[in-house]
Formats: sequence, C-alpha cells, structure tokens
Amino acid sequence: MRRVVAAALLLILAALAVYPIVGSGYGVRSVQQIFMWIALAGSWNLISGLTGYVSFGHVAFFGAGAYAGAILVASAGWPWPLAALAGGAAAVLLAIVIGYPCLRLKGPYFAIAMLGLNEVLRALVSYFEGFTGGGSGISLPPIVATVPVYYAMGAIALTVPLVTYFIITSRFGLRLLSIREDELAAEAMGINTARHKLYAFLLSAAFPGIVGGFYAWYASHVEPMSVFPLITTITMIIMCLLGGSGTVLGPVLGAVLLSIFQEMVWARFLWVHQALLGTLIVAVVLLMPRGILGILRQYYALPRAI
Repeated sequence: MRRVVAAALLLILAALAVYPIVGSGYGVRSVQQIFMWIALAGSWNLISGLTGYVSFGHVAFFGAGAYAGAILVASAGWPWPLAALAGGAAAVLLAIVIGYPCLRLKGPYFAIAMLGLNEVLRALVSYFEGFTGGGSGISLPPIVATVPVYYAMGAIALTVPLVTYFIITSRFGLRLLSIREDELAAEAMGINTARHKLYAFLLSAAFPGIVGGFYAWYASHVEPMSVFPLITTITMIIMCLLGGSGTVLGPVLGAVLLSIFQEMVWARFLWVHQALLGTLIVAVVLLMPRGILGILRQYYALPRAI
C-alpha cells in the first residue's frame, strides 16, 4: 500500500510540474488556487490538528504576509521571492508577540483571542493610511506571467505536507499529539507544553505569511477586506475537517475536493453557493468528524504517517 501511494503521488507531482506547458490559462490559475489552499489548510493543521488549539484567526498571518510583501515591493523595490519570504518572517514575528499570551488560553478562549487578533490587524491596516494605504490598500505592478507564481505556490504546497510528515513521525510530533489528547497528562510526563505549542504555532504562522506574499504578487493589489476575511479561516478549517485533521494528506485531500466543489457550485449556482457551502460544513461535522481519511482507515490499512 505504501508503494502504491508513493507511486501515485510521484505521478501527480510530475503531471502538475508540466501542466503549465500544456494547460490553459484558466486551468493554471485554478490549480494555483488549489496550491494556495493546500498550504493554508496544512498550516492551520500544524497547530489546530496536532495540538487541538483551534484557531479562528489564522488568516491574520496570511494578511500580515501579504501586506509585508506588498510594502517591501512598493516602497523598497524588493524582488517578489524575497518579499514573500519576508512576509513569512513578519508572520512569525507576529506569532511570537501574540503566541506567549494567547497559547496560555485554552478551548474557546484561544479561538476567540485569535479571532480578535484578525479583527485588530484589519483595523490597524485600515487606520495607518500613510503606511498601508488604508481602506484603499496598496496597488502593485501587474505580473507579466503567472507561471512563476504557479511554481512558487506549488513549492509551498509541497513543503507544508512534507514538514507535517516529518513532524508527525518525530518525537516532537508525538509530544504535540499528547498535548492534543491530554495536556495535563503531557505536563505530568515532563513535556514542556508551552515551548512545544509555541514552536508549532510559529511553524503554522510562517507558511501563511509566505503564501500571503505570493498572493499579493499574483493579485497586484492588497486591501484589508481581501486579505483578512474570516471566510478564509473557515475554509481552512472545513478543508482540514473534510480530509482529516491531524494527518499529513487530510488537508491536501480536503483542499482539492472543496476547491473543486466551490468552483462547480459557484459556476452553476451563484446565488446559493454560500448556502450549499454551509450545508457541506454541517454535513462534514455531523457525519464525518474524523474526515475522509478517518473513514478510509476503517476499511483499509493506510500508513499511520499519512
């Protein structure tokens, strides 16, 4: 089974690598969007799926990375790859500042604190108009070709599951899972839960920051409503739940399926696509609490690491 999964993944990666050569512009943009969601859902999974600390404001790191990258390009003339990496650094810095106080909260208190963080950041970038452009945002030079962004997003989408795999198969990952199952018991066993949670939190913040920088490159414009929407975090959550949170391939599977579902529903049922998405969320929570991978594990001997 493991060899079959590995061979299938290699074939998929090879097909995606050559797709910009043979695919249409619409197809390339659609796959690029799926790459973005894979990276975002997998990043949310690093903190919420592995430690059980559910974040309702993870889009804050995406927005911070987008604004950091956009400001560096517009004001300092940085090349986009470096600006996107700087966006990841900005998101990590933000995670350090708010990680220490917020990770001491548990359950719904942490979730609400993260939601508040997102709203605070959106208000701040709207207020400092001279630095961030305020509500009008920052306009950037339009991109000449989308293929570089495609490969950049693809690289991040590949990196996040790989990082998740190495974490889950390491002692660090086992300690994170023990925190998820029973944090008090983990502390009693001598695990420094505060440090481990912070490390996971920083990793989960870095990738959305980088993705945000690449998104600003692609969109050529950033403004508060486009990079700090709550629906982005909700989409991350449902993607993880759909595929299977706390796993390597669960966020990938959920991101691919939900992206295709959203595209089909939006194209055919424009006026009710939000209602259909909400119905899907309720169905997943009630009928598939362990996700698709959880159901498959009941019938097939899937490798534990996936």
